[in-house]
Amino acid sequence: MNRATKSGIAAEAQSKVEAKYSEQLAAECLEWIAAVTGKDVDPSGSMDNFYEQLRNGVLLCEVINALKPGHIKKIQTSSMAFKCMENINNFVDGAKACGVPSQETFQTVDLWEKQNLNSVVICIQSLGRKGSQFGKPSIGPKEAEKNVRNFTEEQLNASNAVISLQYGSNKGANQAGMSFGNTRHM
Repeated sequence: MNRATKSGIAAEAQSKVEAKYSEQLAAECLEWIAAVTGKDVDPSGSMDNFYEQLRNGVLLCEVINALKPGHIKKIQTSSMAFKCMENINNFVDGAKACGVPSQETFQTVDLWEKQNLNSVVICIQSLGRKGSQFGKPSIGPKEAEKNVRNFTEEQLNASNAVISLQYGSNKGANQAGMSFGNTRHM
């Protein structure tokens, strides 16, 4: 495979990732960050603005500290790459500590190298749904709550007496005589 083909495949994959990005959800995330931190944030959901607002990780760390005060001990203010990436990593760890499932988090390079900003939006949306648990505003749909039901033994046994036709019936049908195509030769 030559270099032009590889770069074409990479560009196609990147365009698929960018197609999933929603400016509306990104704007909602930035507005939520502004509400939680009290900072002045440009709420434009454009990909470039979203990236510029969050790329050094300082704002993200402030979100975690607003939800869980003191969770991130030192926020790096340096613009050096490894310091910014440390901030982003601290945010991801803080989001997990706030209850964001690991499948809804992102890798540091997704934000730092602008590889997959959609996964960053997903993570912030997930964290935003948990905001009310920390006395802060929340975004997105309300989180489901546990609804445990306790049945008595009598109620459980009552279901054994019912012959349910909801399960359907195949009226004695089976797969005897079914042969489609050739047999597999090994």
